[in-house]
Amino acid sequence: MIFSEFRQRLWYTRIQRDNILVVIIFTEFKEEYMLVIADNLSIRNKAYSEALKKRDAKKIEAMAKELAAKGADMINVQVSRDGAVDEALLPMAVEAAQRGSGLPLCLDSRNVTALKKSVPLCEEPPIINYLSADEKDPGELLTLVRETKANLVIRALKGAVPATLEAKLMIIQDLIEKANAADIPNERLFADPSAVHIARGNGQEHLLNTHESIVVLNEMVDPPLNTVVWISNVTTGLPKNVSSTVASAYLSYLAGAGLSAAMVDMNDAELMKVVYLIKAFRDEITFAAGDLG
Repeated sequence: MIFSEFRQRLWYTRIQRDNILVVIIFTEFKEEYMLVIADNLSIRNKAYSEALKKRDAKKIEAMAKELAAKGADMINVQVSRDGAVDEALLPMAVEAAQRGSGLPLCLDSRNVTALKKSVPLCEEPPIINYLSADEKDPGELLTLVRETKANLVIRALKGAVPATLEAKLMIIQDLIEKANAADIPNERLFADPSAVHIARGNGQEHLLNTHESIVVLNEMVDPPLNTVVWISNVTTGLPKNVSSTVASAYLSYLAGAGLSAAMVDMNDAELMKVVYLIKAFRDEITFAAGDLG
């Protein structure tokens, strides 16, 4: 039902040349704006983690202001991995990030109580990151998303990251159906195929499946939905001298597949040059060689 047959709009032009009939096929396509989400307010960031421990809202506000100045479209806000401190820290961090940046926010928490406290602090409906197949009773979260007009990341995760394209798509399809049943339209969903470290196990196969997931989701889901990938996950564990190159190349690879949103390290100069070029190639900005330094 979700993955119905993909239809392309085609135009046919016939040209008579040297007594040979040539048929040219033009395919209509739409280039989408790629949302750049700063992933720097993450517990992976030591300076940010220290600010959280000290409840230093001024420091978090300054960090968010800097991320906005560097060109972020949105900022992901995370205060823990397990949600244990989210009720106390997430509202503080969200309020500081909102005040400092003035940007839309992505709230990285599975703690619904913390989210209920934090969503009203956002100047516009945020993205809630994320719902996976591990959530046995998603009703409360889905109700929050519906009632606040928030957006929702639906992640291909069930115990572990699925290893095959088919498994990723089955989980995402199930989550789409759950969201739609809760009156959350596809336009407010961001499907995350779950990219993993390239150096881990079958990492390369996982990354290929993530790319193919984006292709399939863009071509075969109707009404259309958005896609998102956390680019920093790909380079975890890599030496610093190669991580920027790997992240930059993978982002370009996904952008070519039609990625809607990318969570990126705004402090990675090489990666940000690629972000700039992707926006220029998509005609979102006017290219100037001087902007690349």
